[in-house]
Amino acid sequence: IDGASAKDLDDAVSLEKDEKGRWILGVHIADVSNYVQGGSALDREALKRGTSVYLADRVIPMLPVRLSNGICSLNQGQDRLTLSCLMDVNEKGKVISHKIAETVIRVDERMCYTDVKNILEDTDEVAKKRYEALIPMFFLMKELSGILRSRRHTRGSIDFDFPESKIILNAAGRAIDVQPYEANVATRIIEDFMLLANETVAQEYCTGDYPFVYRTHENPDPEKIESLLMLLHNEGVNIQKSGQEITPGEIQEILESIEGMPNEAQISRLTLRTMKQAKYTTECSGHFGLAAKYYCHFTSPIRRYPDLQIHRIIHDRLRGRLVREGRTEHYKEILDEVARQSSVCERRADEAERESDKLKKAEYMSYHLGEIFEGIISGVTAYGFYVELPNTVEGLVHVTTLVDDYFHYNESTYELVGEVTNIRYKLGQRVHVMVTGTDKILRTIDFRVVRENEEE
Repeated sequence: IDGASAKDLDDAVSLEKDEKGRWILGVHIADVSNYVQGGSALDREALKRGTSVYLADRVIPMLPVRLSNGICSLNQGQDRLTLSCLMDVNEKGKVISHKIAETVIRVDERMCYTDVKNILEDTDEVAKKRYEALIPMFFLMKELSGILRSRRHTRGSIDFDFPESKIILNAAGRAIDVQPYEANVATRIIEDFMLLANETVAQEYCTGDYPFVYRTHENPDPEKIESLLMLLHNEGVNIQKSGQEITPGEIQEILESIEGMPNEAQISRLTLRTMKQAKYTTECSGHFGLAAKYYCHFTSPIRRYPDLQIHRIIHDRLRGRLVREGRTEHYKEILDEVARQSSVCERRADEAERESDKLKKAEYMSYHLGEIFEGIISGVTAYGFYVELPNTVEGLVHVTTLVDDYFHYNESTYELVGEVTNIRYKLGQRVHVMVTGTDKILRTIDFRVVRENEEE
């Protein structure tokens, strides 16, 4: 189950329930390591790239397309080599036993998220008829996904649920629309199953003390947390830390306590900015955001190098080569550099993806100069404030365009206050703005506040 336009399909799922009420979940991952041998020219180039990069108008793949979209991709009706994490899960969502195995699978159906979502929400009779045989499994998946999500929530996992941007391009590559793209029941099912497989694999290799690459996420910076708590206090939300450092459960409590507030999305983003960046390490020090003791990236070897490296280690262990052929020492020598390089490449790719989206948004808004939109103040600084439109486009209202008064920035309350008029601009406030300028090179959009008499 993947996005409709995806061509590099590296995961498949199977699910059944036995007579004892236990779930038998299979997460089957493309075995790229069979085709990309360690130390080969292909492997060196893959490590150099570190990850596939998904820009607004193209994909720059980590591996050649003949591999990523071809023989490695889990295409429907084709026999494919895979590494499978087969898990027995009890009614509370706990993995009671598991096996990681070298397998061959054949995908029955290449589903897209939209069809699965529509089937589960009973909104598409054509899809229901076409995939009739699989419908019971989809409902089992939805049930198990709910159990897994609830279990993660109970232990304190933090769920930031921001809409992503979906940029629609025409045949010439020009941005003709920008829409919010929200997670749905189908995307959540796959996310929950992949998280469980990643945790299960990480736990086996950490407790077994094998050389490995983990996905780790450190505790937030205490100073950033203090300023966040101060802002919340000013907004009437009082969250007390139980200890010196904040816990994932307390962050979760913050997000729940601001639900329904007009500036919920903006405070959520500020909360996210207090977090440190997750990275790859050879130490299993846990994942703060997921409230997980063990975590790794095992499920996307077509597009992420650490997953590919992990698959090699698993193969060597399953075939007895870790000890017999001295592969353990080899991995101990190379993995620190693999983790470092992968973290660097991931940050570079994220930055490129963000900038590419900003460029296309600036291009789209250049066709709407002089138009008026309603948005929400998403960020406040000394030089002005940012306004986010319902379609996720964000632009700056520069303080020099606020001609009614001289505005001071209040850092503790995140607001601009007029010296004479006492007019205030603060997080979450609704404002009407006019698009006054865009710059594709700088990737910026400029707004100015529109007064009520102007709108008429």
